[in-house]
Amino acid sequence: MTQHDSEPPESGGGVRSVKSAERTIAVLEHLGSADHPCSLRELAADLRLPRASAYALLTTLVNTGWVDVDDAGRYRIGLRALRAGASYVEHDDVVQRAQPAMNELNNELGETVHLARLDGAEIIYLATNLSRHSLAVLSRPGRRLPAWATGLGKAILAGHPWDEVDRLLPETLEPRTVHTFTDRAALRAELEAIRQRGHAVDEQESTMGLRCFAVALDLTSPPQEALSCSIPVVRLDPDREKQVVTALLRARRRILR
Repeated sequence: MTQHDSEPPESGGGVRSVKSAERTIAVLEHLGSADHPCSLRELAADLRLPRASAYALLTTLVNTGWVDVDDAGRYRIGLRALRAGASYVEHDDVVQRAQPAMNELNNELGETVHLARLDGAEIIYLATNLSRHSLAVLSRPGRRLPAWATGLGKAILAGHPWDEVDRLLPETLEPRTVHTFTDRAALRAELEAIRQRGHAVDEQESTMGLRCFAVALDLTSPPQEALSCSIPVVRLDPDREKQVVTALLRARRRILR
């Protein structure tokens, strides 16, 4: 063994990050969250990469199937990335544990059921059971939304100490609709109300015309996942809302037992 082999990569015994790997991850995450195919110019500008480096990286990702490029030279996430994401969900312990209860809840209510996990200040959808109605809610697995603007996110955040939530959230709470909480004091009061009530309600805070009921899954402490049922407001009345909340609480008990 040479002296070089025996020495740590850097002082303190840490491991240096690999810049090319960081750039690859940044490109994939950017394309995965974009709502439209991106040009080379857009990607280079958004990620602050030299265009030559961005082009070389994108060419490698296209050649390996992680990124697709259309005839206009615009890039989007590729099939290989989709397979990797699907594999993650298929092997996730919480998804496997929750799926039978989600199926039962979907069959009982006939409405869209979601399972999501907290990831930073956002939630990421892990699994979805679609409504049987023509007017339905669709949030595909892998979609990300601000935690403070969703019933799922608020249900999870309500199980965390406020100091931790405050550090987690961005300085500015950007709205998705006119109903989104953008004031920290109001959001804190809302999270306390959720703790007292035992479930969260998204009052058209993420999508106009849609109400979402959610409960945290206390599989860890504090919770990281939540279960929800999303319904267009035109299909709701007080009795239906009580039925939905009762069914959600029953599904949570089944998952946690």
